[in-house]
Amino acid sequence: MSALTIKPETACQYDILSLGEVMLRLDPGEGRVHTTREFKVWEGGGEYNVARGLRRCFGKRAAVVTAFADNPVGRLVEDCILQGGVDVSFIRWMPYDGVGRTVRNGLNFTERGFGVRGAVGCADRGHTAASQLKTGDIDWDHIFGKLGVRWFHTGGIFAALSETTPDVVIEALKAAHRHGTVTSYDLNYRPSLWKSIGGPKKAQAVNREIAKYVDVMIGNEEDFTACLGFEVEGVDANLSNIEVESFKAMINRVVKEFPNFKVTATTLRSVKSATVNDWGAICWADGAFYEAIHRPDLEILDRVGGGDSFASGLVYGFLSTNDPARAVNYGAAHGALAMTTPGDTSMATLKEVEKLMGGGGARVDR
Repeated sequence: MSALTIKPETACQYDILSLGEVMLRLDPGEGRVHTTREFKVWEGGGEYNVARGLRRCFGKRAAVVTAFADNPVGRLVEDCILQGGVDVSFIRWMPYDGVGRTVRNGLNFTERGFGVRGAVGCADRGHTAASQLKTGDIDWDHIFGKLGVRWFHTGGIFAALSETTPDVVIEALKAAHRHGTVTSYDLNYRPSLWKSIGGPKKAQAVNREIAKYVDVMIGNEEDFTACLGFEVEGVDANLSNIEVESFKAMINRVVKEFPNFKVTATTLRSVKSATVNDWGAICWADGAFYEAIHRPDLEILDRVGGGDSFASGLVYGFLSTNDPARAVNYGAAHGALAMTTPGDTSMATLKEVEKLMGGGGARVDR
């Protein structure tokens, strides 16, 4: 039995549509945010990164729903999105007042970390255009009904941005279901986004309501605890086999409470240092668990976006094979490769992903 009912390519204009904020990431490279004199810039956003990975690595037709203040910074982020091949037709442009009192574009200052020094992020995203999206702003029935979308993805970062964004998420999820589009949601708990608006209690209230409309739920153990209120017994920073079994037991409780979940998936990460992690993933579908190839001592250049690249690989696996075992391995391999390059988004190719899935190593290709 197939895990998901996915519309055929011929019935849809898009394979993947993501809803979320896209920020301009300012990256000091090997330096520190508070001492650097220069930055490289990348576009990035938890939800957008999934669509971008599906377009650039996996060749799928992708679009993003977001909003920008109409100024040169917003247009720079748009240019980055265009370079990634993602359709910008559904971007809402909001008039800029010249100062940013009423609407702004989000900035994300992020350093990669190295060894014992962990990665550090400092977001500047108050009053952003995307956070001001509200119900009725987007014609979802036109997008899902007339144009057609095979898979819709959004997540907990966008839902945490304002009082209006959770309602936009639910509005979009309901419309997707009306038109037979598969929906996925990455819980992506960020304490900094919730701490001033109610903390974990508010995060649970918002995410438990959203969860009712999700087909594929993605998140790690912290996400399921903070956002949905499920505790993982016996899990610490290092996921042994016993602890993985505890995580499986938690997922069994999750899918019992939310029977609408057709698939759940998570990365399994043990942080040894900022640049060395044990890395794996697990997926539940059709009442069974499927584990990806485990990669101990994975060397990392830039961990930001690794989970998003896992999600895009997972989605590609379902779109192309509808096989949970293949899907979770596509996700784990793509996430691993994405963390070997700088920036939030993947620079991997499908050939590289499938080589790694098949056991290929890092020998020089000539």
